Amino acid sequence: MQTINRTQLFRASCLSLLVTSLSFGIRAGILNDQGVRFHLNASQLGTIAATAFWGFPLAIIIGGFIVDIIGMKKLLVSAFIFHLIGILLTIFANGYWTLFLSTLMIGIANGTVEASCNPLVASLYTDNKTTKLNHFHLWFPAGIVIGTLIVFGLDTALAHGVSPKPYWISQVEIALMLIPTIAYGYLFSKLDFPVTERVSAGVSTNDMYKALVNPLFLFMIICMFGTAITELFTNQWTDVLFKTVTDNAILILTFVASVQVLGRAFASPIVHRLAPQGVLLISAILSALGIYLMVHLHGDAIYFAAVVFGLGVAFFWPCMIGFVAENLPRTGAVGLNLMGGAGMFGVSIYMMFMGGFYDKIMASKLPAGASLDAYRSAPAGSDMAKAFDAARSAAGPEVLNTTLIIPVVLIVAFVGLVIYMRSRKKTASLGAISV
Repeated sequence: MQTINRTQLFRASCLSLLVTSLSFGIRAGILNDQGVRFHLNASQLGTIAATAFWGFPLAIIIGGFIVDIIGMKKLLVSAFIFHLIGILLTIFANGYWTLFLSTLMIGIANGTVEASCNPLVASLYTDNKTTKLNHFHLWFPAGIVIGTLIVFGLDTALAHGVSPKPYWISQVEIALMLIPTIAYGYLFSKLDFPVTERVSAGVSTNDMYKALVNPLFLFMIICMFGTAITELFTNQWTDVLFKTVTDNAILILTFVASVQVLGRAFASPIVHRLAPQGVLLISAILSALGIYLMVHLHGDAIYFAAVVFGLGVAFFWPCMIGFVAENLPRTGAVGLNLMGGAGMFGVSIYMMFMGGFYDKIMASKLPAGASLDAYRSAPAGSDMAKAFDAARSAAGPEVLNTTLIIPVVLIVAFVGLVIYMRSRKKTASLGAISV
């Protein structure tokens, strides 16, 4: 007889998400170093970073369709294997293609974690889905905080101001991810799992597919593109976009992620008061304001902008998932995972586009025919290095200004969602009275 220990399952789920987020935090911290080490331009770095976002939707969508069949436990064991392979490949990478493959493996692992854990949390806490999803997803920014502090701390302690820093430091930073990876793989291998909520409720596969073409679900899929890009693109490219704005660009990401952790930890009263759609509207407003401030503020004031932006993106991902879990439960695990897959797919396409856009801006700010790699690798303090820094200072704000359009559009979309949900609730109340 199975004994479902939902507390231990929830803790193990949080640990697996911690590994997922460490991959974002640490990779964001070493992305620039990998570019210098392997002579990669921004377009190539964008493609490498985007690869994690290709593997993620591939895994989460496939996982969503098979999780009801093979069970959540087998999916999570496979996530452990992919994480292990991806981390080891990153440690021993020797160029573009090994970085590409390692990032793909980690992306597949990350997507498999989400494909299993989102429906697992919804199944464990059917009476409090959105709040518990916020508590679960707080470990994503928490891992980013831990990851960025690991990079900052080890860089400060071991690099001793050397630029570029010795690459073995980056390898050590990546290797530290093995500790929580092995821990969550062990825990999940020992625990019993429940069936998914859809299976438990007896909702047929045909009813699930009908729910997936509901216009409201399709609308949320489209919005997921925008919320994921606003949060994850900006976070992943922090070190690249703000390298010339502050000596400690990675700490901007740490500020953003810290605010996200606090927001998700205390999400319960906010979600219950405003409902997921109300929280999403406020999030879009604050995200747009945060990006605007990051473009226009300078010096230490940039950290205030990071706090505003962090408040904005804190609730995006868990409230998007929670909205579907609460209002479209018949979509089941497939619905939750299609949401996550859509978000990551949107980020992957946007990252590739913006990597090329960034390189084009950089080229326009340097002498005609200049080699970006030559300027990037120039000795610190040289005329070429100064010209390269000036070009980056101009390129970062242009990238953010373009990205600002997305949360502005989301504000309009979520105003419409709030109005629609109020009218639907009013209609349901009138129907109940008439009965």
